[in-house]
Amino acid sequence: MHGGINRREFLDGAAKFAIGGLTATALWDMLRPNYALAQQVAKDDKRIRAEYTMYPSPKGNSSNGTMRGLLARPATGDKFPVVVVIHENRGLNPYIEDVVRRLAIAGFMALGPDAIWPLGGYPSVDKYGAEADEKALDMQKQLDGGKITEDFVAAGEFLLKHPQSTGKLGAVGFCFGGGMVNRLAVRMPQLAAGVPFYGAAPAVEDVPKIKAALLLNFAEQDPNINGRWPEYEAALKASGVKYEAYVYPRTNHGFHNDTTPRYDAEAAKLAWQRTIDHFNKTLKS
Repeated sequence: MHGGINRREFLDGAAKFAIGGLTATALWDMLRPNYALAQQVAKDDKRIRAEYTMYPSPKGNSSNGTMRGLLARPATGDKFPVVVVIHENRGLNPYIEDVVRRLAIAGFMALGPDAIWPLGGYPSVDKYGAEADEKALDMQKQLDGGKITEDFVAAGEFLLKHPQSTGKLGAVGFCFGGGMVNRLAVRMPQLAAGVPFYGAAPAVEDVPKIKAALLLNFAEQDPNINGRWPEYEAALKASGVKYEAYVYPRTNHGFHNDTTPRYDAEAAKLAWQRTIDHFNKTLKS
């Protein structure tokens, strides 16, 4: 499932709508993520180097001031533009890990932090199966939201200081992560490029602080997010922020996530190509 509902809440609400012989439990199983579908770049792909790494985050949620994430970069080369990859509202799951590796294939050094690392990190799919996402959603709800922001700010600072960084920083995020990209654009003048996928808009009064060139991807059928876009766009124009925005027809919130029924292959492919083109233009030039 995509959003903030857990299994019990879904089953309680869906029971009255079970149709065609499908029970609420069967409907839930159909809508849960299938991470076998997520892997476009194998973990051991010889074109990249990928490993989990720790990075300092003294203002975040971790009691010892360190966070964990997946760091991936091309197997050859000395320095790379850097990108923070920001997950949905349920930690660093296999889908987001694959996005990190996809960026490495495209010539970037990418870091996907796990916001729920202070609570043990994203649950094992081998142990929990499709229930791992539900467990991760509940875990992220327990964390301080302001400190989660600090953990992603720290990730960007870590990448900027990395010895293999060119010093040009971007960020891409999905759902919760899309909103976090907008937040980082406000917080970090060092951010050169941001790509929020169906992310919540920042406060209008904060928009003049944005220095990053933005590429905003929206699902057509996403009223909660799209409702604030006219106001956000007006503020971007008034502040002279460079941006491009696209609405993908007949898509739902979460259309890029290839592990769920909301996935739209055509829209996801186009949005991702635009994402890579945007980073190539803003971070590699």
